[in-house]
Amino acid sequence: MKSARLNRLFHPKSRRCFDVAIDHGFFNERSFLRGIEDIRRTIDVLIEANPDAIQLTIGQARHLQSRPGKAKPALVLRSDVANVYGSELPRAPFSRIIAEPVLQAVQLDAACIVVNLFQIPGAPEVTDQCIQNILALKPASDRYGVPLMIEPLVFQRNAEAGGYMVDGDVEKILPLVRQAVELGADIIKADPSSPVAGYAAVIQIAGDVPVLVRGGGKASEQEILERTESLIRLGAAGIVYGRNIIQHPNPAAITRALLAVVHDGATASEAARFLA
Repeated sequence: MKSARLNRLFHPKSRRCFDVAIDHGFFNERSFLRGIEDIRRTIDVLIEANPDAIQLTIGQARHLQSRPGKAKPALVLRSDVANVYGSELPRAPFSRIIAEPVLQAVQLDAACIVVNLFQIPGAPEVTDQCIQNILALKPASDRYGVPLMIEPLVFQRNAEAGGYMVDGDVEKILPLVRQAVELGADIIKADPSSPVAGYAAVIQIAGDVPVLVRGGGKASEQEILERTESLIRLGAAGIVYGRNIIQHPNPAAITRALLAVVHDGATASEAARFLA
């Protein structure tokens, strides 16, 4: 019964979710480690700030799940590892899922499992691998009652922006989001669009599947708060932010500010008081 785990993931009043992604060490990129060098300390700070969920890998989930008590964020477990985020695509790019990912999620008491659906210029074989990953995950996700979050990501060319910068073209985002829904996603984690107003179409194309917005590139405090306010007003079911939290000078403060926007309907200017 997936609803039991979804109830742990989505806030009981707002019915939205704020997931902080700190699974970046999975991807073998040195720059991704800034802000999470000491993962246990990072998790301690986030637990205190109290987002709805923390996204981790099988190697680091224990630092969250070993904490006593029930008042802590839910675990979102990253199920796939890839080598596609550098400034150049490697000779043999890949995206592979861990062994028995849903069973491992159950053993770790995860509320959700997340998997990528990449669209990378010049690497259609990686999209094929992602689809195979999803096709393998879906039946086990249903069998064990673990919600499946699919992350459709439209890349810019790696040589231009590195594989972590999104292509905000809504015309590219829409069909990939719809494909993720058709493949059986219980939750969508999708790129922000540029301009932000275009995100209404992303939410529409996902139908009744909740859409959480990926953080995208590093942004200023004002930009990230204003963008989040706009996305929530457009109907986003929440956010999944990583570097804009963990690389902020005060991760706890920016988390609390964003929680005010996501759950309390605060404006960007109202939420900024948490950063004073």
